[in-house]
Amino acid sequence: MTMTREQAFAKMKSLLEMIKFSHTVFAFPFALMGVVLASLASGRAPGVGQVFWICVAMIGARSAAMGLNRLIDARIDADNPRTAERHIPSGQVSYLEAWLFILGSTTIFLLAAWMLNPLCFKLAPVALALFVLYAYCKRFTHYAHVVLGLCLAAAPIGAWIALRGDIGWPVISLGLAVLFWVAGFDIFYALQDYDYDVKAGLHSVPSRLGIEKSFTLVRIFHALMLLFLLLVMPGSGLGWIYFAGVVVVAGLLVYEHSLVKPDDLSRLDAAFFNMNGYISVTIFVFTLIDALA
Repeated sequence: MTMTREQAFAKMKSLLEMIKFSHTVFAFPFALMGVVLASLASGRAPGVGQVFWICVAMIGARSAAMGLNRLIDARIDADNPRTAERHIPSGQVSYLEAWLFILGSTTIFLLAAWMLNPLCFKLAPVALALFVLYAYCKRFTHYAHVVLGLCLAAAPIGAWIALRGDIGWPVISLGLAVLFWVAGFDIFYALQDYDYDVKAGLHSVPSRLGIEKSFTLVRIFHALMLLFLLLVMPGSGLGWIYFAGVVVVAGLLVYEHSLVKPDDLSRLDAAFFNMNGYISVTIFVFTLIDALA
């Protein structure tokens, strides 16, 4: 059956909603931070083509990862009252359409990696393996949140490798900051499913440690994020403007934690979606201004 233009647009909208495409803002600024750090280390600005293919790789990788997660978790999502209306369980997106979307996104990611440099292309399967691993983690380990952190930490590290073909301390420290930031807010997000995870025997930090101890672990992870953001400075060429950005991020994290309490998760969406977007954009803007100044 031929699809009309309106139906095609509606289907693409459903697919982008399925992977929460708007949440690309969480990781995208950190990939661009990797570009800035690599440029400072090289002493030269990146080419327009390089930045373009880094952005394409980022979009393709995240789309493939989210699509895989939604597809692999479709039966679990159907059983969980909170997620039963997601696009695959509710029938808005079929299994075939999800697979085609994932294959298309993976192809775009691999093409972009190939266009960047041979090392990026060789490492691309490692990133894809991490995406699959994360999707299955809740079935056998409580620390899926850390694996998700590793997936997003690959964004700035991959951008650095794309421009320089090597690895250096500033971007390793930034990657660790992203890892602990993502793992922390993903633990917060998992609090919504605490009762279901316990009942279904699924693994997460909240289902293992309980709600109170999970809050403590998130505080530790976000403190480590700030530490590693500061440790980006040695050898990177960044100065007081970047440091001021880290201070602002610390304030945003304190405010984010004030929104969510063990006995009150009603403002979790604001903490998760709004504040994390502000945090990633803020640290990138301060990094860029410092580099340009």
